[in-house]
This record gives sequence, C-alpha cells and structure tokens, in this order.
Amino acid sequence: MNYVKFIDHTQLKPESTREQIDKIINEAKEYGFKSICVNPTHVKYSAEQLKGTDVLVCTVIGFPLGASTKEVKAFETKNAIENGASEIDMVINIGALKDGRLDEVKDDIESVVKASNGKTVKVIIETVLLTDEEKVTACKIAKEAGADFVKTSTGFAGGGATASDVKLMKDTVGEALEVKASGGVRNLEDFNNMLDAGATRIGASAGVQIIQGLESDSNY
Repeated sequence: MNYVKFIDHTQLKPESTREQIDKIINEAKEYGFKSICVNPTHVKYSAEQLKGTDVLVCTVIGFPLGASTKEVKAFETKNAIENGASEIDMVINIGALKDGRLDEVKDDIESVVKASNGKTVKVIIETVLLTDEEKVTACKIAKEAGADFVKTSTGFAGGGATASDVKLMKDTVGEALEVKASGGVRNLEDFNNMLDAGATRIGASAGVQIIQGLESDSNY
C-alpha cells in the first residue's frame, strides 16, 4: 500500500510566507504526497506550481474557528475551487453543535458540500472542544450532510488528534465516510497509531519526517 498518499502535507500558520509554501510544494513533488493543505490565499499559486503532478491542493474553509456564516463558507468554497482547490476541509459551527442547534450544523455542512460541486469535503469537528457524545453527534451529522470525511482538529484549539478519538469517529461513520487525523501527528509512531485506529488520511506538517520513518520501517 502506498502510505505516502495518506498524507496531506500541511502549512496553515497565519504567518506562512511564499518561501514556506514553496518548501511544502517542493517536498510534495519529491515525496508524492496526496495533497498540500494551505490557506485559501495560497491556493491559486499552489495549483499553478503543482500543475502536471498528481499532488492535489487542499484548502480550509471557515478556518480555524468555524464561526463564519454558511453563506460565507459556501462562497469561500466556490472561490477556492475556482482557484484550483481539489479538496475542502471545513470547520463546523462548533457553538451551534454545543447549543444543540443541530439543524444549523447540518445546513452549514450541506452548504459547503453543495458549493464543492463534487469535490472531496472533510468536516473538521474540533474534537478537543467536544464531549464524546458531541463527537458522535457531529460525525452523524456530517454523514447525513453528504461529506466525504470527518476530521479531528484544526490544530489551533489547544489539542490535536488522538487514537481514541479517531476510533470513536470511525466506529460512528463506519464505511460511509473516511477519517482524517490532524494535529500533533509528528512522527512514524503517531502515524501508525492513527492508521491503526481507522484513519485513512493524515494532516501533518511533519510529512517528510513521517515518510523518512516509513522508508526505514519494514512494517510499512
């Protein structure tokens, strides 16, 4: 199995420079990652630089708070796709979920799914801010709303992916959706733990270190 294609090579810091974006683009070309994941302002440039390769451009919507309106998220999604994005990672309306305003959570996700026009949509539920019951509810809503993945974290809320959360999410969505683990996946051991728990995509800024570990590990 080609585990390189499990990795979204990520640079989402607000202070990201063109030099830093070039670095992950070049690394993605060298190692053949599934995608690079960048903020929307870098999508058009990244798509131009990756033209002719099989590396996708992933971007984030409503990031990192999830507190934009559904209309803004839909517009942001359409604009990102026009600029060359192939995959969309959106943050849910976390406050609405915690309030129990579940119809609003579903409408929010559906607005992005519709705007994506068939592109892959990953729904970031921000596990560190949720109870287990809320995590399960969020995953069920993402499934109902037509998403392709549920994703653990933005990495900006003080926590990241855990194997127990990934397992809970995978147990909830079953074969209908995939799970992306993101936030704090820094080495081969972390990578293996997330895959064992059920993740099929890993969002990490440490993609190169993970792959270098894979190359020296006979198990993968």
